[in-house]
Parts: sequence; structure tokens; C-alpha cells
Amino acid sequence: MRTTATITGSLVLLTIGYALGVSQILSPAVLLAQAGKGKTRGAGDSAAAQPLTEESKTKIKAAADALKAAMDSLQAEGKYSEQQAVKGLNAFSILTGGNNSFKELESGGGVDPETFAALYAGLATDKVVVNLGRDAEGKLTYKGRVVRMYPISAIRAAYLRRAEVTGEDLLPTVVDEAARAKAKKAADTEETKDEE
Repeated sequence: MRTTATITGSLVLLTIGYALGVSQILSPAVLLAQAGKGKTRGAGDSAAAQPLTEESKTKIKAAADALKAAMDSLQAEGKYSEQQAVKGLNAFSILTGGNNSFKELESGGGVDPETFAALYAGLATDKVVVNLGRDAEGKLTYKGRVVRMYPISAIRAAYLRRAEVTGEDLLPTVVDEAARAKAKKAADTEETKDEE
């Protein structure tokens, strides 16, 4: 009887151990997942985990220096505010002609994609971070209003401005759509004038 109880108890413990091991409930990867150090990583992490060559590091540093110089030029022209909502360079804003992300955040009308991502990543400036919170759904809020990204039309327009300056072949379909919309608006305006 005692042997049967010992064997049964051992089998139960073995089964529980097997179930916990298969489910990985207590594995370090799951325990560290909240800190972003888990075993499973997104597709972007695998590229970031690869070490950079010295040549790439040098070119990235040169690009950052060029962005900083462009930002200084935009600030001198009054097109890029020194008072931004997030820390660091905002490549999207610089390449699209500048903005004032703090003012945009204050207005509640939406912020550019890089500011949006940086706010969620915890890179808000000290002036902004005191007014950040979360709503019941876990969305980031600023002064009680959900932080939103620019409307798609504004993002497309920004990419078009960028393409005009950089010469990139960005969003050819958007250019076509924008040209069609502009032509339609012009035609509608002409029809309205003709009717008067």
C-alpha cells in the first residue's frame, strides 16, 4: 500500500512538472517578457540584435549630424520648434519640413508618427510627461485626451513634401491620388464658377 501511494504521488508530481514545463509558465522568457527581455522577439528585434559594422556606424552618425544641421536650419526659419514633445531628433518632422510637436499635442489634433511612437516608448520631454496617462483601454492620454496620430491624409501630404525635397520615389499611388484629387477639386471649382 505504501509503495502504491509513493508511485502514485511520484507520477502526479511528474505529470505536474511536465505540464508546467510544456506550458513554460515559469520559464525565464515568460517572466522577463514584461521587461522586454523575453525569449520571443518581434521581427524588428532580430535586425537590431545584429552588430553594426564600423562603416554603418559611421554613416548613421553622419546621417544624424546631417539631420541635426537640417533641424537647426528649420529652427532658424521658424519651421521647427525647439519646444518638442519628445526627446531626441525627430527624423520624420525634419525630413518633411518641420513642425511643433508640443503645440500639436496640446491641440489634441494629432501628432506625427515618430512623436506618437516616441511618446509610447517613454521618450516624452519633462514638460509633457507630467500630463501623460492611460485611459481605461490602455491608450496613452495627454491631459485626459487620447493621443492620436495625424490623419492619413496629413501623413501622405508630409511624405509628398519629403519626396519633393529628397527626390525619393515615395508613394507613387499617393501622388497619383493627390493629383487626381487636385484635378477634381479644380474641375469642381470651375463648374461652380460656370454655374454662377
